[in-house]
Amino acid sequence: MDQKAKITEFRRLHGERPLVLPNAWDAGSARLLEQAGAKAIATTSAGVSWSHGLLDGEKLTRDEMLAVIGRIVRRVAVPVTADVEGGYGGGTPRAVAETVRAICGLGVAGINLEDSPGREGQKLLDPQEQASRIEAARDAARSAGCELFINARIDVFMFEVGDPKTWLAETLRRAATYLSAGADCVFVPGVIDRETIAALVSGIKGPLNIMAMPGAPSVAELGELGVARVSVGPLFTQAAFAAVRRGVRELLEQGTYGKAEDVLSYGDLRTLLAR
Repeated sequence: MDQKAKITEFRRLHGERPLVLPNAWDAGSARLLEQAGAKAIATTSAGVSWSHGLLDGEKLTRDEMLAVIGRIVRRVAVPVTADVEGGYGGGTPRAVAETVRAICGLGVAGINLEDSPGREGQKLLDPQEQASRIEAARDAARSAGCELFINARIDVFMFEVGDPKTWLAETLRRAATYLSAGADCVFVPGVIDRETIAALVSGIKGPLNIMAMPGAPSVAELGELGVARVSVGPLFTQAAFAAVRRGVRELLEQGTYGKAEDVLSYGDLRTLLAR
């Protein structure tokens, strides 16, 4: 598929309740997710940062992140939606537009754009400022002939902003603002309890993306609640790091090498990564 076809397909997949989006952190992991049957793939900025030995949170430059995203897009046939954090370049609307124009040139189908961090020590941006960034992203994509699917991330729950009693109302307020500004979907990480998810589905007048993790309802249950999209953020990157740590501890402390069934064989990897 060319980029327009991938965007069309990506939009169609959001009609499947829910679309399951596993997250890749490099081209190899993306190939593995595709081979396993993923219909579309998301990137994880946290995973990409960790794979470079850096902390999460825009420690990579725009060019470094886009280089990884480009390699992922080139190595898989399914649509890819890219985590571009706060848009880079200081996160101004102009910088976000520059990032989106570059993203469109890579062939992606969508982006995540988050409303954190805020200015002057605030945890979140003012919602109107984030709305301006979403509008800039939409305008830049259209000017590039690319109807990117924009997933607006709201970090009220993730970063526990303000009184817990206000989190739901503030998230719904921001969701309405971001959808009006041109977002296609609202992403609310940090929520895994059924009652809050149901309230978000009911209160948001657009598709909802939930980041699942251990303890969250199953994919089927999330679909029954009305969630449109389920991603897992850095979960698989964390699992990969944990597997390496277990292996190296066994090697250094016991002098043994694990079990053959715990690793992909050389031949499996050749098959996985072959064109």
